[in-house]
Amino acid sequence: MSESADIRQEDLLVERIGDGPVIATAIHAGHEVRRELLPFLALDEATRAREEDPYTDFLVKVVPSWIVFRRSRFEVDVNRPREEAVYTRPEMAWGLQLWKRPLPETEIERSLEEYDRFYAELERVLRLLEQRHGCFVVFDIHSYNHRRRGPHAPPDDPRMNPDVNVGTGSMDRRRCGPVVERFMRDLRAYDFMGRHLDVRENVKFRGRQLAQWIHRRFPDSACVLAIEFKKIFMDEWTGVADVERLEELRRALESTLPGLMAVLPTLPGCGAERETDAHGTGDH
Repeated sequence: MSESADIRQEDLLVERIGDGPVIATAIHAGHEVRRELLPFLALDEATRAREEDPYTDFLVKVVPSWIVFRRSRFEVDVNRPREEAVYTRPEMAWGLQLWKRPLPETEIERSLEEYDRFYAELERVLRLLEQRHGCFVVFDIHSYNHRRRGPHAPPDDPRMNPDVNVGTGSMDRRRCGPVVERFMRDLRAYDFMGRHLDVRENVKFRGRQLAQWIHRRFPDSACVLAIEFKKIFMDEWTGVADVERLEELRRALESTLPGLMAVLPTLPGCGAERETDAHGTGDH
């Protein structure tokens, strides 16, 4: 393994940068909260974990390059605009009373410094991928609850809650459309334990800050798929994973990679077109 592919672990994130033009992120997998914030925290562990995205840090490792953000979204949410990244009011967090008393401005600023550090590192990593490959795909991996009425209540209406929601709201669909179509087609085609996954685009989520930020910063090189897995791989009330289903979802995600590798070079500014720009006509 090359040095660049070694796992890098910091207080804020864990990352591995390997080969290939696909990188995955799990920015809501984290459960850690800074020690200084614990006296302010009103939420119990179980409620906090239920609104996080457990096990997405397992799913990202389907590709050689990945980033896992270790902080809980309840400390700082890097999938929100900076001014909304620290939940200070219940309406910012599903009506949950997160804090026993208002956070001091100094603590809010410390959390926002973590937000800035994350995006600085993300920019560094994506510039590296852009330099190496020209164009790249980001799997922005999340999960979502579908039994909010209780552990024994019927699940939410599947018509509005697909197994996999692919968010493309900030994407230049004319440019990245082939990536989206191939990804969804191959994921639907996978034999998931005797059935096919319900995979749809922008039904429940369209992608938020991470996807928007990347598309703004890398308009000619990035295609971000904000992938929301319904929590069919776990009990969202106990937090216990169905390991067989979780591993099968990872294999389903892996099945999309050959198609993405085939279609990515066909996008404008990628592949053969980029080689011509870089090297001329080849007559010299």
